[in-house]
Amino acid sequence: MNDVDILKKIEKKVLWLACWMIHNANHIRENQDGLKVGGHQASSASIVSIMTALYFNILRPEDRVAVKPHASPVFHAIQYLSGLQTKEKIENFRGFGGAQSYPSRTKDIDDVDISTGSVGLGVAMTSFISLIQDYIARKKFYNNRQLGRMIALVGDAELDEGNVYECLQEGWKHDLRNVWWIIDYNRQSLDGVVHEGLSERLSSVFSAFDWNLVVLKYGKLQEEAFKEPGGTKLRKWIDDCPNQLYSALIFEGGEAFKKRVLDDIGDQSEISNLINKRSDSEFLELMSNLGGHCISTLCESFNKIKDDKPTAFIAYTIKGWGTPLAGHKDNHSGLMTKAQMNDFKSKLEINDGEEWNNFSDDKKHLNIDEYIKNLPFQKAGHRKFIGNKLVIDEPVLINDNKISTQSAFGKILDSYAKNDTEFTQRIVTTSPDVSVSTNLGSWINRRGLFSRKDNSDIFKDRKIPSAQKWIFSPDGQHIELGIAEMNLFIMLGSAGLSHELFNERLFPIGTVYDPFIARGLDALNYACYQDARFIIVGTPSGVSLAPEGGAHQSIGTPLTGISQPGLLSFEPAFADELSIIMNYSFNYLQDENGGSVYIRLSTRSIDQPSRELTKDLQDQILKGGYWLKQPGSNPEIILAYQGVIAAEVIEATANLGEKFRDIGVLAITSSDILLSNWKDKHLSPNQNKTESHVENLLKDVPRDTKILTVIDGHQLTLSWLGSVLGHKVIPLGVDRFGQTGNIKELLTEFAIDSGNISNLGFKFA
Repeated sequence: MNDVDILKKIEKKVLWLACWMIHNANHIRENQDGLKVGGHQASSASIVSIMTALYFNILRPEDRVAVKPHASPVFHAIQYLSGLQTKEKIENFRGFGGAQSYPSRTKDIDDVDISTGSVGLGVAMTSFISLIQDYIARKKFYNNRQLGRMIALVGDAELDEGNVYECLQEGWKHDLRNVWWIIDYNRQSLDGVVHEGLSERLSSVFSAFDWNLVVLKYGKLQEEAFKEPGGTKLRKWIDDCPNQLYSALIFEGGEAFKKRVLDDIGDQSEISNLINKRSDSEFLELMSNLGGHCISTLCESFNKIKDDKPTAFIAYTIKGWGTPLAGHKDNHSGLMTKAQMNDFKSKLEINDGEEWNNFSDDKKHLNIDEYIKNLPFQKAGHRKFIGNKLVIDEPVLINDNKISTQSAFGKILDSYAKNDTEFTQRIVTTSPDVSVSTNLGSWINRRGLFSRKDNSDIFKDRKIPSAQKWIFSPDGQHIELGIAEMNLFIMLGSAGLSHELFNERLFPIGTVYDPFIARGLDALNYACYQDARFIIVGTPSGVSLAPEGGAHQSIGTPLTGISQPGLLSFEPAFADELSIIMNYSFNYLQDENGGSVYIRLSTRSIDQPSRELTKDLQDQILKGGYWLKQPGSNPEIILAYQGVIAAEVIEATANLGEKFRDIGVLAITSSDILLSNWKDKHLSPNQNKTESHVENLLKDVPRDTKILTVIDGHQLTLSWLGSVLGHKVIPLGVDRFGQTGNIKELLTEFAIDSGNISNLGFKFA
């Protein structure tokens, strides 16, 4: 048996297992709530041949694949045949603890390279993972492994997503290499059939960005038929046939297909003979033999690519190929009926009781099981690395009497840049064209910009004075991005997985104007879902940005920090807090139970406290809060704040202190941590007996004391404090769009100025 014959048998088994997995979940497995479990039999079927060719003939251990979301059952079937997925998990497909609806690095046990689910993001991520591969390959700490191909299996409807085209432009700027996009061109989406001419439009796009383009339209059967008398006319009919009609005829079957072709071309001896010498089923097989369903064509085409230029394959396929659902425009979420499944089962020669069999269960096909297990890709097994933990440099303390947290961030990073340690060599920064205005300039001047090739600074060469001494080279540690926040977060996600993908740990830091985090939320959530490890610095933030106006003044981002899983959020007021938080964050990125970190900063300079950073104070900063002013024994009111609004709170405290001696000031560095710690203490199954940090902070405050919370952001960020021990809370913050003005005017407009804080304190105390 040659390789093509083996691959066809594997293809048949993969198609069956994928469809049966979905059928079992919907029609056989117990369903307690009565809801449709779902799955995508048709979308899976269209890509079976492509994935069979890749996983069982083409892939090398260093290659990474983003599988289109709706092909999850195919992926799990392939992993099952490769010994990397269990029968129990696929029997429980879409069930709790079972194989996931969409491939997931963190929820699935099989070898998922790139999570998918939010369409288009996995496609773009292959480009950014390739850029990160290039980045680490050119660093002295790289371990000289073979460069892999980053492969996206793309549903054609995914190409409606704008982030796909944003990433194409970024890849062109960075001389992208080692990327394949294989487009499952089945010409059907959830709501209909793809418009005519999309293939030509896509071809022009890829050509414009200097990609290789390979169009796989015809399979071997069709190519051979075209050589017969009348074959030229058949080929022209196929080329001219509208997408909807082709799909409809596939669904109607060989007899209808024959009739329509003959009606359109006319009863001519050559074409009539070509068609009629084939039975109805043979003619349907011929017309279904598109390039994306021909194992020989696929393997030959993939193996022909010898260079490292990015390559797009447009593989013509049929949605529902090989199943009773093939071609029907409603098949996206359609499921085979029990009767259809029985017919399908007979067609594929599956015996009762052997539905879940793999090749190791079948003595007649042990040679196929041996073939699979001996492939280099399969022999590599799980390819998720751990990455070494690195020692982090000591915290950098800034001694300015008055400074903004954004300026302090730049100075801290600049100080790290002066160190020649393995830690600092592995910091990589990135920003969507706002690196200077987010205070990355000094870091970049010292560490340079990354490029695959050396590229000098023309201004420096011509002795033109400039504060930006930026040199592009393979040694640079800043990756320049255009203004596209989706690209920023996909880049951070890619760099933040380098330890698992390439066994090389990086410390990625991204900066962005804080309100524009919202422009990349889908990609941020996607990165966190994969457990990528990075630091995102949102700066400048809040209405204290003042003259920039409402479009640049963030409101709800603190709530994003609290609500986003996998992301720990901080909002320090002072430079020393930021120093401790940044140092902690680098360690947190490496912890097994860690994650990513979001730090919200401000451009507003405020007076810095003169104090010793004791071990206890550092611990409390990292636990989320501490008493800036310890309350007396009987306080009428407590002021609690987060972030740069500390200046107004301190001024208001002085005013209130003239009447209320026992007033206290609670400095919150992370509402996120305080809330999580308190919630886990009371709601987690394994409750510990120790009090949460926020309970410890508030336990000696009498219950009739009022808490007035203040933040340059949404009030809900801190208003939950009243639930801890039952104190009444008066929440101040921002809940409507800002405008231009100076800081004093805007703080007064939003009633978070020191005067309003004082007045409310007097009123409610």
